[in-house]
Amino acid sequence: MDAVRIDKWLWAARFFKTRSAATDAVVGGRVHLNDARVKPSRDVRAGDTVEVRIGQLQWRVVVRGISEKRGPASIATTLYDETAESAAAREQRASELRLARPLG
Repeated sequence: MDAVRIDKWLWAARFFKTRSAATDAVVGGRVHLNDARVKPSRDVRAGDTVEVRIGQLQWRVVVRGISEKRGPASIATTLYDETAESAAAREQRASELRLARPLG
């Protein structure tokens, strides 16, 4: 298998808890493949770049593996590599959200 639907891949990579949630995110424009908005049936291949926005956090990952089935989290993390810029920006945004929370 060298390609799989993007909604199935997002579910297998554990970005979303259900496949329908992944499909809704793709339809809603919160997922981009190679800097283009796509439909849920679009195939993703190794080497593609995927941008995923969940809430106020955003990931930019490079696809390293293809899986159609959802497995353990340790296997899911081998399906992609997050870019260094994405990891830094996401960590900074998460810390800003923690600091903005009211005390008590």
